[in-house]
Amino acid sequence: MNTEQHSKKVRSRRTHRKSKLGCENCKKRRIKCDEQKPACSNCLHHSIDCDFSSRKASESRSESSTPSSRRYTFRHSTYQSIASPLSTTPEPTSHSRGTQCDPLPALPPIGISLADLHLFHHFVVSTYRTLADEAADSDSVWQIHVPQWGFSFPSIQHLILALAALHLGYLNPEIRAQYVKQADDHFTFGVRSVSTVLAQLNSENCQLIYISAVLICFVYFGRGPRAGEYLVFNAKGKSEWLVLLHAVRAILASKQDEIFTGVLVIKKMDYGARDSLPPLLRDELAQHEFRIGEVRALVGSRILDPELQQVYFHAVDDLLTAMGQMYERRGTGCRATDLMPCTMGWTFRLSEKFIERLEEKEPLALIILAYWAILLRYLRDAWFMQGWDEHIITGIRASIHFELHEWIAWPEQVIRQI
Repeated sequence: MNTEQHSKKVRSRRTHRKSKLGCENCKKRRIKCDEQKPACSNCLHHSIDCDFSSRKASESRSESSTPSSRRYTFRHSTYQSIASPLSTTPEPTSHSRGTQCDPLPALPPIGISLADLHLFHHFVVSTYRTLADEAADSDSVWQIHVPQWGFSFPSIQHLILALAALHLGYLNPEIRAQYVKQADDHFTFGVRSVSTVLAQLNSENCQLIYISAVLICFVYFGRGPRAGEYLVFNAKGKSEWLVLLHAVRAILASKQDEIFTGVLVIKKMDYGARDSLPPLLRDELAQHEFRIGEVRALVGSRILDPELQQVYFHAVDDLLTAMGQMYERRGTGCRATDLMPCTMGWTFRLSEKFIERLEEKEPLALIILAYWAILLRYLRDAWFMQGWDEHIITGIRASIHFELHEWIAWPEQVIRQI
């Protein structure tokens, strides 16, 4: 056969090599496994144990009578995951059981997937701007430091990708489901990663664990309201938000002075005084305070036990303080994200006894919570807080007797204003 005839010969198409030897994690997720040893790239990227490493360890033990000096096994974590990952197969429950594992041996680094690179890029050019006022964040915590910490702390990396995915879903509602799936996957891995180090909270990792907890809160809000879940109470069981609340409170109680140092130091801001408020805002605040004062009088007439009465009075008085702080900030034109501390701060300062009353859906406690929901009304400009005020007030109305509905008429009116 001459050269010309040979050049015209049709070459057969190169076939794609299919294999059933991939790791179990990739098979469950229905993605292609590169079968790299001792751990595939997908498992390394998500910081989970690859069964290839387990197989290799088993083979080594069978070939030698001397046991390995280090063995890596999974341990069940008691942490209650907040994620409800979307899946083609239904999960038996809305809560995923976290899995905690001992550290893997040192493994070679791998590259980031294009999908995750897209999420990371979106976070550092767009999402970070929605978390804090750039003018106030002179240290660029969210734009520079948090992404950098993610390279050495897997939990932060997964959680910023989860938050970026939810932000993209908000900006692109027609393909939101696709981004929510990505967010759920990263959220699950992020929670699992931080749960492995919670027991080792120390001066070196306390800031990283705290930022992880803050990111979990952002992702929780960004995922949007869910039926039966109303932050500090649940229609049928334990509130998922309270699981987060207790975790953050425990972290702060142990390492608060060490957390708020360096770039995380709390900067004092001058938000002005009540006397400098515009007349419209001053009148609004006066109306809120008058209505909350009526609720305080209701508590005094209905709760006769002195100790329990003080528990309720403390919640009401602290709510009045939070309301005043919010209006002082609103008077200076602050963004919605700058109103988060005085809004969420009220939930962090609640006593355990009052939280128990909320969990029990005690009517007076829920009425007080309805007035706190007014604060959420002013966070609507933050994409991850949209819908929460109406969701919570609706849940409160459904949880108290209709004869008490008049006591939440004011917060309902404020929240439903356009």
